Amino acid sequence: MAAVVEKLHPLFGASVTGLDARITSDGLRRDIEALMDEHAVIVLRDQKLDDGSQVAFTRLFGEPELAPATRGEKKRGVHPEIFDVTNLASDGRFQKEDDPARQYRLGNYLWHTDSSFRQNAGKYSFLMAHVVPPSGADTEFTDTRAVYDALPGTTKEKLEGHTCEHSIWHSRALNGGYTPTEEERRIRPPAQHPLVRTIPGSNRKALYIAAHISHIIGWPEGESRALLDELMDFATQPQFVYAHKWRPGDMVIWDNRCTMHRATDFEDNVHVRDLRRTTVREGLAALT
Repeated sequence: MAAVVEKLHPLFGASVTGLDARITSDGLRRDIEALMDEHAVIVLRDQKLDDGSQVAFTRLFGEPELAPATRGEKKRGVHPEIFDVTNLASDGRFQKEDDPARQYRLGNYLWHTDSSFRQNAGKYSFLMAHVVPPSGADTEFTDTRAVYDALPGTTKEKLEGHTCEHSIWHSRALNGGYTPTEEERRIRPPAQHPLVRTIPGSNRKALYIAAHISHIIGWPEGESRALLDELMDFATQPQFVYAHKWRPGDMVIWDNRCTMHRATDFEDNVHVRDLRRTTVREGLAALT
């Protein structure tokens, strides 16, 4: 791979220049997977991907997840695999305060990992920057492999063998904005995943936590919530966090199995933020 790789954080993350994601191949897939195993978050600089090219690149790693329609939302594009990460409505104006799409987007400000609320949870996510605000709107990441490594041995023993329930509606309720319909609840039910898991490729253990977690199965509610809050506070300490400052042409790829991320604030009624996400999930192989 004729590319230059530079570390972004002492614990994880790398910037990659000199690579064109429009030229898809098995060799490119293997190179990206090797970088992901090592760094968990990589930034491909100076990409020139339209939505179709992004979907084609994503398919190297699995069948892309289809973006669900938010109540009242009108899609701006034609590709159902594209998650529209924007503050613009379909008419090109800023989303209004009471727009369900804006209310749903508020959940992105919580620490989370994509699609952990699905039984076939998120593997890699790919976020392509088209227009970014002049300030703010960073995306923060934490590597939960490094977090797990830093936990005391007694805590690691306490966490082994436990399962958590993840729900998109639990996290959306935390910000008090978006209220799902009964049909939305039916088609997007909770999922259960181990609290600690070993990540294929790196063979490292990681915490699998997120704002989507409602409780540890089989634990008393108060004890469960207290431990989860303690783990989230520990995992998001400054020494574990990389804040990505976006520039147009950045594609950031992260491994949802061993990272969390969140959006940060900006003047979303003044500046445009236009990014496009695709995600592949575990157990959903690429179509050949």
